[in-house]
Amino acid sequence: MSASTQHFDLIIAGAGMVGAALAVGASRQGWHVALVDAMPMPLSLAVEQGQGVGDYDLRVSALTEASRQLLVTLGAWPLMQAQRVSPYQHMQVWDAAGVGHIRFSAAEMHWAELGHIVENRVTLAALHDAVARSEVVCFAQRRVRALSLLCDGQRVVTLDDGEQLTGKLVVGADGAQSRIRQLAGLTQCERDYGHHAIVATVATALPHQQTAWQRFMPDGPLALLPLDHPQRCSIVWSTEADHARALLKLDDDGFCAALTEASEHRLGRIEAVSERSSFVLKMRHAWQYYSDGVVVMGDAAHTIHPLAGQGVNLGFKDVAALLQQLAQARQRGQSPAAERWLKAYQRARKGDNWMTMAGMSGFKALFGNKDPGLTLMRNLGLSWVDGLPLLKRQLAARAMGVPAI
Repeated sequence: MSASTQHFDLIIAGAGMVGAALAVGASRQGWHVALVDAMPMPLSLAVEQGQGVGDYDLRVSALTEASRQLLVTLGAWPLMQAQRVSPYQHMQVWDAAGVGHIRFSAAEMHWAELGHIVENRVTLAALHDAVARSEVVCFAQRRVRALSLLCDGQRVVTLDDGEQLTGKLVVGADGAQSRIRQLAGLTQCERDYGHHAIVATVATALPHQQTAWQRFMPDGPLALLPLDHPQRCSIVWSTEADHARALLKLDDDGFCAALTEASEHRLGRIEAVSERSSFVLKMRHAWQYYSDGVVVMGDAAHTIHPLAGQGVNLGFKDVAALLQQLAQARQRGQSPAAERWLKAYQRARKGDNWMTMAGMSGFKALFGNKDPGLTLMRNLGLSWVDGLPLLKRQLAARAMGVPAI
């Protein structure tokens, strides 16, 4: 071990939204934190303010109230508001194979809004600004090469340039292909959803009315998410691989026509589209979230179908749960890597993540089934739930991560 080796309480690999949020929160509790990522840090807060379809980030998140509260606590939310956030008041979900539908309204729930659509780059830049204002030590444009264990239980992280860091707890927040998870020997189950997700920004003929629109089709769901301009939406179109490839090959006019038809003209004609991108959708879940001074969270622990917009929200719930355990460890003068705290974190999050993932798989199977009898039952069920305000309120509250009223 080099005499110049730097020592930390926490070494966090991955400076994405989840890793950066944990770094800020843990540093505020008084832990000595290192943050390692291959990207430059911090990201600039200067976000393009234009409202053309090409001025928005292709990747957005539908942030829940629970996520917003965490971002407020970390000091990131005011910075995000100063850039660009898009609150939405309503949600409409309908079945392509029938007349079944369900509508949610913030006013019915006695909430200010159902959530906020925020470009990922806005959230990340605000969190990086919070990192820059904290005591977190950043190792930018560096990768983790190796992970080893010392006889006293501390972990050694070797970076790609040979520098070594020691830490009591190493956190893998480094995405679905997590190097930390692999080096720690934490195995996972994995299943291909059979879908590719196409993302883009579109201009619509009719205003979105601060409404998130989602249509369930046999080959996958289509979501149109409202942005700050009344006639701009971010789309997430999940569909079978061959269909996705065919859609990507269309010129802009052809894609707009296909999207207009797929959305059943709910927002009129789709008039323009930005560049398009796609990615394969897979369900992944680590069997264990921790082992010998290593813990994983966010996409390093679980990935999920985007049909309910819960991806990064589950990651932020991981952050909140681990911060709660770290606070208790700090109060008792104990190591952040003590098994009691990591076990409590896993217990708090694993069941909720499993249940959410199972629900998404169930939704996909339910709406992908073309059996006429099941289609009828599905449509009746949607309309039945739509007529039960108390049940709708409970469903919405669970999705938003807040207590039902």
